[in-house]
Amino acid sequence: MAHSSPFSALPHGWIGLAGPTASGKTAAALALARSRRTAPVEIISVDSALVYRGMDIGTAKPSAAERTQAPHHLIDIRDPSQTYNAAAFVQDATGLIAEIRARGHLPLLVGGTMLYFNALARGIDPMPAADPAVRAQLDAEAARLGWPALHARLAQIDPPTAARLAPHDSQRIQRALEVWMASGQPLSHFHAIAQRRTAAAPAGTLISLEPASRAWLHTRIAQRLEAMLAQGFIDEVRTLRARGDLHAGLPAMRCVGYRQAWEALEGCWPMEQLHERASAATRQLAKRQLTWLRAMPERIVIEADAPDALARAVDAIAQAAAGGGLG
Repeated sequence: MAHSSPFSALPHGWIGLAGPTASGKTAAALALARSRRTAPVEIISVDSALVYRGMDIGTAKPSAAERTQAPHHLIDIRDPSQTYNAAAFVQDATGLIAEIRARGHLPLLVGGTMLYFNALARGIDPMPAADPAVRAQLDAEAARLGWPALHARLAQIDPPTAARLAPHDSQRIQRALEVWMASGQPLSHFHAIAQRRTAAAPAGTLISLEPASRAWLHTRIAQRLEAMLAQGFIDEVRTLRARGDLHAGLPAMRCVGYRQAWEALEGCWPMEQLHERASAATRQLAKRQLTWLRAMPERIVIEADAPDALARAVDAIAQAAAGGGLG
């Protein structure tokens, strides 16, 4: 199964197993590990919530028994008071991929944080963020001078970018000038960095578990939340709140489920509403995850709600491993 860059199966690469929450990723990864159809599997978590210690129930963190079936990485590597981002993930995952390959094992990246998958495959966008004040200044100048005049200014500081933009392409001219004003570097400089990072990124194959039925996924989400509540999820959040050094604005406490439980414990609304509010937030998360995935046309799609989804996922991973020299 050969696929175009950035998800092209190459020797020394990786295989990713993505999908929305509750789509069966962990079960498929562990089924592969037990199948012995590839080199020994080591799982790299691609999940912005699993990195946090003490957040086990609400993240559906693999159990101790499940983690004995294959080595797991990037789980429990941060305290909830700390931050973790896509740049840190790319650095950590790239190093782990090399180490796992050096052991002759298969690096299998499993999770639902699509930003992390995208950053690993395509690189981190290094450009400065939008600045409303700078944009307002440029809008005022354009109103006075016209966008062709600002295009001429761009041609002086960033000829490659100006050459590919029309003199009235206000949105792109504005962004290019904004980048230069914020950083002192032309937009073409940042594009070149992004291209080098993409070329240097370890190539891989992405397999995606995506349900044909939205109702199937919603039922799974509700069932998973019910199980979490039965396992003591509210007490887990209560324990985190009792530490005294955490607050609702931290990335860890903004994770789906934790945010709603924290608000309920704060008295923002009745605890009886937690199930529905957390379910609704998780459904929205799943929708965003699927939107990310559909923007990755090179992925291999497995219907998560098909009766043979588990076997098909294992087959796809095994074939990708064999095709990329990872078997």
